[in-house]
Amino acid sequence: MTVEIVPPRPVSTLGLQFRRFRRNRLAMASVYVLTLIVLACFFGPMFFPFTGQDADFGNISAPIDLFSIHPFGTDDFGRDLLVRVLEGGQVSLTIGFLGALVAGVIGVLYGAVAGYVGGRLDGLMMRLVEILYGFPYVILVILLSLLLGGGNVALFAAIVFTLWLTPAVIVRAQAQSLARKEFIEAARAGGMTHRQIVVEHIVPNCVSVVIVYGSLLVPEVILSESFLSFLGIGIKEPQASWGNLIQAGTAAMDTDLRLLLLPGTMLAIVLFCLNFIADGLRDAFDPNDR
Repeated sequence: MTVEIVPPRPVSTLGLQFRRFRRNRLAMASVYVLTLIVLACFFGPMFFPFTGQDADFGNISAPIDLFSIHPFGTDDFGRDLLVRVLEGGQVSLTIGFLGALVAGVIGVLYGAVAGYVGGRLDGLMMRLVEILYGFPYVILVILLSLLLGGGNVALFAAIVFTLWLTPAVIVRAQAQSLARKEFIEAARAGGMTHRQIVVEHIVPNCVSVVIVYGSLLVPEVILSESFLSFLGIGIKEPQASWGNLIQAGTAAMDTDLRLLLLPGTMLAIVLFCLNFIADGLRDAFDPNDR
């Protein structure tokens, strides 16, 4: 009787890197906490018979009472504080993750084309990046918001427009190195077009850098939205975001500290989780840390 030895299935480099990430307990704990917060923000308001904009005039400035219909109380307009914070989290998290995704895709494609093509086109593309880098961030966002007419879409577009620059620079450096590799020369000799080479070879080989930087971009977008809303440039009342809730809580800090602590704590926890996840991804994808 012969025993057939089945060789182990090969694991891709990306699979090994994520396996290393899963061994990082702090990063995995941050993933679980962040998942719970995201689920709470998007599904939690469904369990309440009112929205964050509904006023309960019989319970204006109600205190914390975990056994009442308003467990964390209400604000000066009778609006439930917990529901407003959860709904504000929907706005901040959506802008954060979607903004990071869009900015990352634009930056990756722009940088990959510039690095692969090289020459005069690369010089022109990177001069544009340098010009945009020269504008102060807040002033550029304000100008874009005014030009686009304000509102959520204008804020989202302004944040994306200012945050795709760094991914473009990082990926461009990777693409310049990859463009001289033997497998790229083989792809050219095999008749692949420049577009096919960029999409099928350059971009996939930059994925580890993109994942690590993308994990840093998400908290940057969330913090940008919160900062701009805090300044009054971003999300406007009565719609809630963590930024304008923190701004309202700061104004009422002397009389009602809850209005600042709840949205501020939620924002701080999310930012800590995202930074721990980014550290875990950086360690997992570092080729010198084996």
